[in-house]
Amino acid sequence: MSWKARLTAVLVTLPLLTAAPAHAASPIDLTSGFYVNPNSSPAVWARNNPGDARAARVQSAIGSKPIARWFGNESGIGGLVASYVGAADANDKLPVLVAYNLPGRDACGGHSGGGAGSVAAYRTWISGFAAGVGTKPAVVVIEPDALGDFACLSATAIQDRLGMLTYATQMFQQKAPNAYVYLDGGNAGWVAPATMAGRLDSAGVRNVRGFSVNVSNYYTTGASTSYGNQVVSALGHAAKFVVDTSRNANGNNGEWCNPAGRKLGVTAQVGGGAEMLLWIKTPGNSDGLCGIAPTTPAGQFNPALAIRLIDGT
Repeated sequence: MSWKARLTAVLVTLPLLTAAPAHAASPIDLTSGFYVNPNSSPAVWARNNPGDARAARVQSAIGSKPIARWFGNESGIGGLVASYVGAADANDKLPVLVAYNLPGRDACGGHSGGGAGSVAAYRTWISGFAAGVGTKPAVVVIEPDALGDFACLSATAIQDRLGMLTYATQMFQQKAPNAYVYLDGGNAGWVAPATMAGRLDSAGVRNVRGFSVNVSNYYTTGASTSYGNQVVSALGHAAKFVVDTSRNANGNNGEWCNPAGRKLGVTAQVGGGAEMLLWIKTPGNSDGLCGIAPTTPAGQFNPALAIRLIDGT
């Protein structure tokens, strides 16, 4: 059954005198599992390197799994997003997308800088992103690290950022009614739960489904769900959260940038202590010019990193 048929089935059960809620049914219920992107960086690497002894292992353990697709400062963002969610829809699957284009992004980490050139440019970009999702089912994570990076921003930059994030939540609320959208809420070792709750509130979390935890980090699912629940308690309303489990099986060793000894976590699923456990960071993509991949730029796939995550070494 297609998502449109599922949505119709839900709508016809609603009382005639009651307006339909923003989410007549969840995107989880409108689809039959998570979308596997055939063009994720590990899948492309494995496909392009069939003679490499590592290729089959990379494809089996990583490239064949559901992984979020990150979108940055590409032109024609609405069409790119529409094409991606359309491909997932054609397979009756639920895509996970990441919006990552804030001006001054990764202010503290410094390895993934860039983003839109101005507040106005960001507003145009994120509006196009939300329109690209449209009515199709999707999961969207908004701006990893954006609410954790405040120590590296001026007061003016913080207010600009909160305004852009609030605008982003409004755009998805208005234009993507069948998407579950999550503002990023940092990780268990970064910002105190009550402080993060205040930042999420100031950034419009009440306009969307909730928040994400542990994106691109290594904290265990247990530590991450404990942190997420503390943030929910501090928020004081029924926000939901998702956890990035892509590289967290061995937990955090105190390093965030390509640390050794990390391991793939459980693959995408509904539940597991959070609303969903997801692979948001692409396993094998570098965190930056650091750790065990000092010559691989942030976001670039490194098969040696991938194999170490598969083996936990």
